[in-house]
Amino acid sequence: MSAPVTRPSHLARVLAWFDVRFRSPAAIYGLIVFAAFVSIADDHTDSVWEVLESAVTSLVVFFIAHVFAHTLTEHAAHGLRRATRQGLRHGSGMLYASVPAILVLVYAGIAGVPVPDAFEACMWATFAVLGLLGYGAYARRKASIPMRLVGAVATACLGVFIVLLEYAVH
Repeated sequence: MSAPVTRPSHLARVLAWFDVRFRSPAAIYGLIVFAAFVSIADDHTDSVWEVLESAVTSLVVFFIAHVFAHTLTEHAAHGLRRATRQGLRHGSGMLYASVPAILVLVYAGIAGVPVPDAFEACMWATFAVLGLLGYGAYARRKASIPMRLVGAVATACLGVFIVLLEYAVH
């Protein structure tokens, strides 16, 4: 007799889906780049919608460049279609990780929030996502709860520091 096949719970499948999309170098890079685009647009626009349009458009261009680079480097080994699909899958985190910050900006636009306040709320959303990613990284290493919290805050602070560095350069 064979052992029964156990399927992961719905929650485990959902968490795995989020893990694949948010816990990748492309996701973290995309989130930081998006926040940097928001900070740059904050100085040059008069409405939250303009900030959102500028930042999302810039992020999509970076995503396309990422997919192009992946496809170009992998198509000899895997073929053009497969390399493109892998590039889209690999780079999708750049778009997914920015969704919380995008939603904050959409809400701010609908609510008529001034651009500086929308920018600040967007940075807090970015800080929170980076903090969750940092917490998760320390949890996977089986760190204690206090160390996970320290790791979360340190990760979020370092990410926001990189955003500020990117802003300063541009």
